[in-house]
Amino acid sequence: MSINFQSEEWIKEFQRQMNESEVYEKAGKGFEGDWIFVVEADNAYPETVYFFMSLNNGKCTDAAMIASEEEREAQYFIRAPFSIWRKVIEGKLDPIQGLMMRKLKLKGNLMKVMRYPKAAKEMMNCVMRIPTDFGP
Repeated sequence: MSINFQSEEWIKEFQRQMNESEVYEKAGKGFEGDWIFVVEADNAYPETVYFFMSLNNGKCTDAAMIASEEEREAQYFIRAPFSIWRKVIEGKLDPIQGLMMRKLKLKGNLMKVMRYPKAAKEMMNCVMRIPTDFGP
């Protein structure tokens, strides 16, 4: 059964996958930060969607859909059009490469993020395990 991408159920499943990953737990040790993911509307998806995740030493301690980037405080904001996020989620675009190619835009301490490439890679492995329905 697929989970609708723009849903609370999807972000909670992402959190569950991360918290069950021993690889992410090890790779994320030492990293702390609250993130807001902005999935911008484009030709493939009609509305902007926002997700919040709190990462703390290899665990995701909170995850939720939010109504706007102002709803919660965060140290990191990462944004891209829906079509780019879909490529990341489907494993067709590495998130670190996406940042370097400026397809994903990060606001926050990039140097700190770049010290944890294995954690970013495992986050994407976790997200790819979610059976995702991308329909509106």
